[in-house]
Amino acid sequence: MSRPLRRGVPPPGAVGLRAWRAAAALGALTVALAVVPLTAAPSQASSRPPRAAPALAVAVPPGAGPASGLAGLQKPRKGAGFRQIILPDLAVIEPHGLSVAQVAALRKLRGVSDVLAIDGASIKARGRQVNVVGVNPQQFRSWTPLATASDQKLWTALAGGAFVASGDAGRQLGLRPGARYQLTGAASLTLPYGGAASFGIAGVDLVVSTAASAQLGLIHNVAALISAPGAAMTTLKGEVRHLLGRGGSVVSLREPQLPVDATTSPGKPSNYIELFRESAARYCPGMSWTVLAAIGQIESGDGANVGPSSAGAVGPMQFLPSTWAEWGITAFGEPGPPNVMDPYDAVPSAARYLCAAGAGTPAGLPGAIFAYNHATWYVAEVLALAREYARLYG
Repeated sequence: MSRPLRRGVPPPGAVGLRAWRAAAALGALTVALAVVPLTAAPSQASSRPPRAAPALAVAVPPGAGPASGLAGLQKPRKGAGFRQIILPDLAVIEPHGLSVAQVAALRKLRGVSDVLAIDGASIKARGRQVNVVGVNPQQFRSWTPLATASDQKLWTALAGGAFVASGDAGRQLGLRPGARYQLTGAASLTLPYGGAASFGIAGVDLVVSTAASAQLGLIHNVAALISAPGAAMTTLKGEVRHLLGRGGSVVSLREPQLPVDATTSPGKPSNYIELFRESAARYCPGMSWTVLAAIGQIESGDGANVGPSSAGAVGPMQFLPSTWAEWGITAFGEPGPPNVMDPYDAVPSAARYLCAAGAGTPAGLPGAIFAYNHATWYVAEVLALAREYARLYG
């Protein structure tokens, strides 16, 4: 390449690999719950047996793009025992509890890929009023932020009958891991404290299993999270409202789309941010440049570690040689054949590859990222980091 790129990227402290959009979006759920405060109700046993963890939430549509993926981060992180990360698009809050029939009907709506119903109420712990949700740990795990979903010790404790808390609640209540505390709802229950974590739901203090939920008398199915990645939000909300009738609240959890910039400049990019913007605009109109920025940062730290990886991938965007042979291009006036080590070639080639896999539309973006690296945790990290770039750079 003719001149080096200045990095022009956020420092590691500014852009963390925080979890997918649920971490921020589920704050809206608390707003709705604040309008309809939770109160303890008589114990109700669930008439629906626990459901096995659902299939992968992010799938690549048949024929959507290249079959061969880019190498790089191929293995889930140590301790990641969950099967997938699920992105919620809508929350339904019913203060008297959703019926089994209503939850089943939600699952049958067009475009809905998954639904998770949770119990909840306001109870007392250590003399203070706290908001508690009751969940099936195996199911709820996939809906939590990535760092929490990867914490095997936490989920083992919750499944074993302990309760867990948000960081703030744990500090305010003075909770000590391993100690036992009395929780008082419709009845009192003494449970061990299993630790603290972020659950992506602002205002929820404690989380218990469904077994403890029934004993405490939490409102059964007080809320439901709905994942419908391909559905139009207006249509989805209308169908859910029709199903609920006059009862309940419907809250959109879908964040604004990532920024898309279709403008190009005649000059050659001088740093990575400019390169990501130009490459997206020229080689994948409709795709946000922040996706390229996230992939470049995750795969190589924007050229700081060009490999080869354990799978043989090389370059700033970590291409397998076979994938590069098919998708590598020369761009921005660079001389000679496509060079996988040259970011002026590698970043536009990645944009081209992603676009062929469907990244040019919001609905196709998760599947395209999955095609780039066949792991749902990778999709979650790319989208989370892309939103950090969007917040920092617009």
